[in-house]
Amino acid sequence: LLVGPAPGGRELTVYVPVADGRPMVTTLLRALHAARDATDYQRATGGMEAYDAAVEAGVCQELTEALVQLVRGSEGVRIAVDWSPALGPHDGFAARPEPVEFSPGDLPALREAGARYVRDEPSVPVRLTGAVVRLRREGPAGPGSVRLRVLSGADVAQVRVALDEDDYRLAGHAHLVGLPIRISGRLESRGGFRRVTGAHGITPVRVDDAERDRLLKSMHENLDFFEGACGGE
Repeated sequence: LLVGPAPGGRELTVYVPVADGRPMVTTLLRALHAARDATDYQRATGGMEAYDAAVEAGVCQELTEALVQLVRGSEGVRIAVDWSPALGPHDGFAARPEPVEFSPGDLPALREAGARYVRDEPSVPVRLTGAVVRLRREGPAGPGSVRLRVLSGADVAQVRVALDEDDYRLAGHAHLVGLPIRISGRLESRGGFRRVTGAHGITPVRVDDAERDRLLKSMHENLDFFEGACGGE
């Protein structure tokens, strides 16, 4: 990453465990090359179609935003992968994969792609498990909304869910005793934040004692998460 006073920039190295890390690294490598190809196509033709096709290779709004953050304010970024000498290259990959480079001239295309992904993201059915981290409703009774920290079922960090009175009460009780909840609905993107609409089938989920203690500790350390649970914003 060409920043700072070091001649030629600075090299940032990330070491990834071989056993668990290779699927992540290979997915990232494919996505970076697909993002590079899509960016070249957009700069040459003005068309965004290549970004649509690149989704199958792992390109997404989060990746384009990460690249924007890396490149912005620098002379450019060059990303390379070196395989573990003990195991050699991953199946289907070159011994020395070609580095992927992005420059400040790529920023407009990457930003436009990110905005396009948010705008055009389709809703998908999900059944996810999450810990309640915030509750809100306008009065002491009636429907409300909750925010969940997603534990499984969707590749996002948090979601908002609108609930009727009974489901809202159930979510509040689960939170008080340190249990996550499981919920079904459709995952949608609105303004870059994910929501689950048509929520149904809400049930508390049993967890082991260690996980339950961790959730309860998090709740007591963050009591502001109850802001608005019984009224107001």
